Amino acid sequence: MSFSMPSLVALLLAYLIGSISFAVLVSRAMGLSDPRSYGSGNPGATNVLRSGNKLAAILTLVGDAAKGAVAVLLAQAFAARFGFTGLVITCAGLAAFIGHLYPVFHRFQGGKGVATAAGVLLALSPALGLCTLGTWLLVAAITRYSSLAALLAAVCAPLFAWWLFGADAVIVPIAIMSGLLIWRHRQNIAKLAAGTESRIGKKKAG
Repeated sequence: MSFSMPSLVALLLAYLIGSISFAVLVSRAMGLSDPRSYGSGNPGATNVLRSGNKLAAILTLVGDAAKGAVAVLLAQAFAARFGFTGLVITCAGLAAFIGHLYPVFHRFQGGKGVATAAGVLLALSPALGLCTLGTWLLVAAITRYSSLAALLAAVCAPLFAWWLFGADAVIVPIAIMSGLLIWRHRQNIAKLAAGTESRIGKKKAG
């Protein structure tokens, strides 16, 4: 499938939106250490929480989720005008997710994409987003491991999409997003296997 020029522009805009790192911006605004300098080194809400500042973590979580949702909602808003299909709209969400992972504004060193993926899925389909988010919350509440919750939610997301939409092309970018999220958690997988993974809420040393 080929993408029209408006579609390519939409994907580029979505990528740029995703490249905004709220972990870095919020931490700077609140006078906190750069989240890339402690804990897991990941510029995301879970690592910001290790600073001990819950408000900063919440703002990061909301910002990262919002940018994924905004990318999808903008594509949906202009769908009729430019003829964006469901696949193009879903790819816009994927582009925002990739922007979070590899942000052009931060030397392509980004986060792992859990909150951004959640925002994308919720905007695409509230049912899909809530099913996936529910999986994350359940696993996180039981195990206190954010990474394990993210991994299981990523595995389930394409399955939920298949259940909701059937054999639709939109499942492909959702599956790619899940695959990238799992890949970004490869170090966490090793730590989980070794029993050294940090639990939710554990503060940085010192």
